[in-house]
Amino acid sequence: MTALEERKTMIAWIGEATLAGARQALACKELGLSARTVQRWQSGEPDAVDGRSLRQYEPPHKLSAEERSELLAVANSAEFGHLPPSQIVPRLADQQRYLASESTFYRVLKAEEQLAHRRSEQPVKACGKPRAVRADAPNQLYSWDITYLPATIRGQYFYLYLFMDVFSRKIVGWQVYAEESSAQASEVLKDLCAREAIQPNRVILHSDNGGPMKGATMLATLQALGVMPSLSRPGVSNDNPFSESLFKTLKYRPAYPLEAFDTLFAARTWVTELVRWYNHEHRHSAIRFVTPAQRHANLDRDILERRKALYEAARQRNPLRWKGATRNWQRIHVVHLNPDRADLSSAISQPRNQELKAA
Repeated sequence: MTALEERKTMIAWIGEATLAGARQALACKELGLSARTVQRWQSGEPDAVDGRSLRQYEPPHKLSAEERSELLAVANSAEFGHLPPSQIVPRLADQQRYLASESTFYRVLKAEEQLAHRRSEQPVKACGKPRAVRADAPNQLYSWDITYLPATIRGQYFYLYLFMDVFSRKIVGWQVYAEESSAQASEVLKDLCAREAIQPNRVILHSDNGGPMKGATMLATLQALGVMPSLSRPGVSNDNPFSESLFKTLKYRPAYPLEAFDTLFAARTWVTELVRWYNHEHRHSAIRFVTPAQRHANLDRDILERRKALYEAARQRNPLRWKGATRNWQRIHVVHLNPDRADLSSAISQPRNQELKAA
């Protein structure tokens, strides 16, 4: 019940808050009211009293305190403590006992905050963000994943294993197989480490939590090669953003085949051309539009310097076309994977700082 004077005071407060720019719903929430109640007060007679009844109704069939205590004692007993009400009520009926309906069991347990998994289960473990890692040169941080390639047989797929260097975005290893397997992933990794001359304890390999990524063969290979593993959180796809982004780039190209692949050889032939295009022709937006192969070979420094000199010369010839700095061709020196807040803030502010220095 709300007295008339109290109601007028609340309406005045809400009016002042809304005039000051606050939303009416939020102002009502601060006073413990609903917006609909205030609207009803404002549209009614200004001196109308609260018409709600003072009568407190209790259903005649409500459980007494003794009956409620007995219900809770039975629900938490050794015999029934691990069972939900849907299992308790039939068992009580077999014992010729009736305490309450199934819905009443649920309602009472919910009121007592006991309506949860009643079995003996291991509590959910908190899963923190993967540790932040960074790369400032090639062959320091790799990311890999597996994606489906459609086959002509319905429900059957070929599997593209793809390893990329996070710093340069270059595809450094790949293969297409007819099934998912940690053993096959291990073979691709061994070949990759041999070609790139990877030294022990120099590379971090990041992946999601799939079976091939955590298989015993793959883990043993990582240990033998001295490659340090890094895993995403279960069910969190954006913990492995570089591989996910790469798959989207590859599959949304106009050259992506409209028809499924007939054979494993056809899939491998297509991926061979795809990798050649991506590494040697594709100008990647995240690395200042140089190709991954150029950045992997540290050729991007000279390319970006020449672009910068070109734009500066164009600006000097016609300075009226530029009101500020020219396009930012500064090289990106550090790439972060799953960065902490401080790393993310510095990565965002770095391009702006470089533009101010150039100006």
